[in-house]
Amino acid sequence: MTILIIVLAALMGLLLFIFFAGPNLPPETDSIIEQVMDGDLPNVITGKTGFASSGGLDIWYEDILPQDSPRGTILLLMSMGGNALFWPPKFIRALVQAGYQVIRYDHRGTGMSDWVTNWDNKNPYTLQDMASDAIAVLDELDIKQAHLLGLSMGGMVAQEVAIHHSARVASLTLIMTSGYIGDPDVPGLSSRYFWSSLIKGLPLLKYRILGGERNLVKEPIAKTIAYRGYEGLDIKELAELVLFDVRKRRGINLKALLQHQTAVSISGSRFEKLQTLRLPTLVIHGTDDQFIPIGHGKKLVNAIPNAKGMWLDGVGHVFPTPNMEALLAEITAHLGSG
Repeated sequence: MTILIIVLAALMGLLLFIFFAGPNLPPETDSIIEQVMDGDLPNVITGKTGFASSGGLDIWYEDILPQDSPRGTILLLMSMGGNALFWPPKFIRALVQAGYQVIRYDHRGTGMSDWVTNWDNKNPYTLQDMASDAIAVLDELDIKQAHLLGLSMGGMVAQEVAIHHSARVASLTLIMTSGYIGDPDVPGLSSRYFWSSLIKGLPLLKYRILGGERNLVKEPIAKTIAYRGYEGLDIKELAELVLFDVRKRRGINLKALLQHQTAVSISGSRFEKLQTLRLPTLVIHGTDDQFIPIGHGKKLVNAIPNAKGMWLDGVGHVFPTPNMEALLAEITAHLGSG
C-alpha cells in the first residue's frame, strides 16, 4: 500500500510539473493564434512543387526562383525529423533575394514525401539512401550542380552526397553537424545535457496531451523559448507555418525521428572519404552546442581540405541562431566563392 501511494504521488508530481512548468508564453500569444486560426491562411509555399522518385519513394520538393537569372542553386537539407517547412521563411527569402534558386524538400518519412511504413531496426534505411533522395530531386529538376546547405543530420546527408556524387556539388555549408557522430575522440552528448534537455522538454508534452490546433501551435512557440529564448520569436509566422502544415499537409511524423536517428547511428565514420573532397566548404558550429559538441565541427574543418570554420560564440544547437545577419553574410560570401 505504501509503495502504491509513493508511485501515485510521483505520478501526480510529474503531471503537475508537466502542466505547470515550462516557459511563459508572451501575453499576446492567444490573441495572435486566434487571429491566424480564424483568418485565411497564407500560402507559405511560393515556389514550384513536385515529386521526385527515389528508390520507390516519392520525395516532395519546392523550387523557388529569384526574380532575375539565378547566380546558382542551393539545396537545403533539414535536420533530424524535420520537413521542408522547418526552414525559417526569412532565411529562405534572404537566400532568394541574394540571387539564388533555392530548393527545399521533405526528407523521406516527413511532410508530403512518402512515409516509410515497412521500416524496422533490422531493415533500416541509411544516410546514403537519404543522399539518393537529394540527388533524385536534383535529377527531377535537371540541375547538374548545386550548393548543399545541411543542418545537423542534413549536414551528414550533404557529406554523403559530396562523397558519392562530388561532381554534383558546387560547395558545402555544414551547420552544427559531424563527420562521425560516434567518434570516440570527440566529446559526445553529455548526461548533464541529456537530463537538462529532458527537464526542459517534459513541460512541452502538455500541448500534445491537451491536443487541438491551438496547442499544436503553442508547442513550437514554447519550444523556441525554452531552447533559444524570446529573441527573434515571430508568433504569427510560427502559427501560420504550423497550421498550414496541419491543414494543408500531413504535419509531423514522430516515427521519422527514430528512423533518422537510426540512419545517423549506423552511418559510421566519413572522415577518410571526406579527406578526398576538393570542394569549397564552410563549417558553422556553436561553441555552446551540447547536442553535437563543437569538437565535431572542428574535426570536420581539419578533415576536409581547405575547409573554413565559423564558430558562433555562446550559441547552442539551435537554428535560426542569434545574429542571423552575420551568419547569412558569411554563407552568401562562401557561396560566391564556390
